[in-house]
Amino acid sequence: MPSFSVNVGVSNKHLHLSPADLAALFGEGHRLTKTKDLSQPGQFACAETVTLIGPKDVLLNVRVLGPERRETQVELAQTDAVRLGVKAVLRDSGNLDGTEGLTLEGPHGRVVIPRGVICAQRHLHMSLSEAAEYGLRDQQIVQCRLDGPRGGMLHNILVRVRSDFALDLHIDTDEANGLGAKNGDRAAIIIE
Repeated sequence: MPSFSVNVGVSNKHLHLSPADLAALFGEGHRLTKTKDLSQPGQFACAETVTLIGPKDVLLNVRVLGPERRETQVELAQTDAVRLGVKAVLRDSGNLDGTEGLTLEGPHGRVVIPRGVICAQRHLHMSLSEAAEYGLRDQQIVQCRLDGPRGGMLHNILVRVRSDFALDLHIDTDEANGLGAKNGDRAAIIIE
């Protein structure tokens, strides 16, 4: 089976805010404060954090990622969702139909989002040229192998192809902890 090596990016719990929710949580006219660029061009971590309030518990200091999005989306690992007492449906980013909501609290106020809590499906970002080079297409499913003392195979990795994407495998903290993986590790993508 053909394979190639990619960088592993471990995604911790975070959220993307709509302009209206950003204003409600941080004040009218507030602009996101970039602290560092992320692996995908134009994406960045922000200084802003919020508290997530679920039926069972709260999570403090959850990082906001920029830029703003059309709709607020909260991305959790399953352990985070269990702690909060919410169901985080396994989804591709942006697919929010049928998802649960929760309460967000910022320094300026609270927002109850009616939907938007997901557990992001593990995915492989790639540009159009990278997809052509490796013979992959958007929404294709691949698998990967991570080596090391706790390494193993991950199946059902969604390929996401867009002109502004850069080659990077994204897994969440639950997956990374189970495999002993960390940011910057390498994984072999296996194409069946």
